[in-house]
Amino acid sequence: MQAKDSNPPDGGYGWVVVVSAFMVMGLTVAVLKTFGLFFVEIQQHFDELASTTSWITSVTIAVFHLGAPVASSLCVQYTHQTVVITGELLAFSGMALGFFGLNMAWMYAMTGFLQGLGISFSWTPAISIVSHYFSKKRALANAIASAGECAFAFTFGPFFQWLISQYGWKGALLIIGGIQLNICVCGVLMQPLASNCLLETSHCKTETPPGNGASRRDKEDKSPIMHKTFNWMLVRRPEFVLYAIFGILAPMSFFVPPLFLVPLSYSLGIDESWTASLLSVLAVVDLGGRLLCGWYANLHVTKTIHLLAMTITLISTSLMLLPLANNYLSLAIFTGFYGFFFGTTVAIHITVLVDIVGMPEFDSTLGLFMLIRSTGGFVGPPLAGLIVDMAGDYRAGFYMAGVTLVLSAGFLVILDQLQQRKKRRSKTRTKPEKSTLPYPSLHFLKHQ
Repeated sequence: MQAKDSNPPDGGYGWVVVVSAFMVMGLTVAVLKTFGLFFVEIQQHFDELASTTSWITSVTIAVFHLGAPVASSLCVQYTHQTVVITGELLAFSGMALGFFGLNMAWMYAMTGFLQGLGISFSWTPAISIVSHYFSKKRALANAIASAGECAFAFTFGPFFQWLISQYGWKGALLIIGGIQLNICVCGVLMQPLASNCLLETSHCKTETPPGNGASRRDKEDKSPIMHKTFNWMLVRRPEFVLYAIFGILAPMSFFVPPLFLVPLSYSLGIDESWTASLLSVLAVVDLGGRLLCGWYANLHVTKTIHLLAMTITLISTSLMLLPLANNYLSLAIFTGFYGFFFGTTVAIHITVLVDIVGMPEFDSTLGLFMLIRSTGGFVGPPLAGLIVDMAGDYRAGFYMAGVTLVLSAGFLVILDQLQQRKKRRSKTRTKPEKSTLPYPSLHFLKHQ
């Protein structure tokens, strides 16, 4: 397929790519966010503890993050189209093989590992290629693309619940896998630009005359990008280390509410149809939080890291209050608060990472940050499940998530204090010495 022009068009065919990425976001991350509907069904089928069942989601989240830097590297060697289509085939295989449901280990390997790898290989190139097609309108394009996650999650809640009631959880997995095959069509539409970039157009190759010289230049351009997939030197920077700790603690909590919200509502005696609507409420307010916070952050009224610390604190507060709900209305209200503030966090946490390391090192930092963040996503759900088993109440999982987020906000505060201290020191060093001599000629004589 013929490549497009190397300059970001900021429109035109780029909007086709945005719509394709919108679909990919919906058919990958939205499926992961609404997988809590399967939690009770799978737990009852295998007669397992909550901590054991939660490892399915835990493995999916961990592999999703771990696969991101690998997917980025593959985009350099091949094309975004190839990686997206490969990812979808993996995701479909995970869902289709999960249909057999042989045992819990089988679910870990298929619905957990394969599905997580497929989501990673589809999601990462979709986010990446949007940045290739847009420069001035990049923020708008990324916002529209990421909105697919919320839009699909809004409809997937009641739809998945209906599929489970009609075809059972195994049949629902197979049907969802078939629906995800539409990602292949989206992948075909993601035509690459003439230049082979990893994430940012600043890494694009300059044109060289055809021949051996061009071939050598291709190798030279690919090498630094591949080498910078993981910039391990960043672990020597205190600012990055503090933000990485935040990146571990926060994901430990982020996936707990979608996982235990459905079982909690069942324990309160709420009807299944109303329970599914809670996930729709979560998706709608999540979308509103992303758009509103993204708009507010662009006004530069509040420092981004301050805004992030504020939203994290509000998320933890909503999680602490959510277990107090005793009926559908109160549960929906607290769920709405959580979803809104979660959306605000998603909208700005990558921006804070850019502020910390700078744009030139962002690509290599993103791969390393995703790798580190996978630890939190891997440990969080099983830890919450263990606490639920020990307490015998799903509310305990939400309390754990709230406390963990409070700790993560503390590291943001420490990071901000460190940045301010370094900024003050920098101003002190660069401040010019005051001279009491009024004229430059006399200042010259002073040094004679």
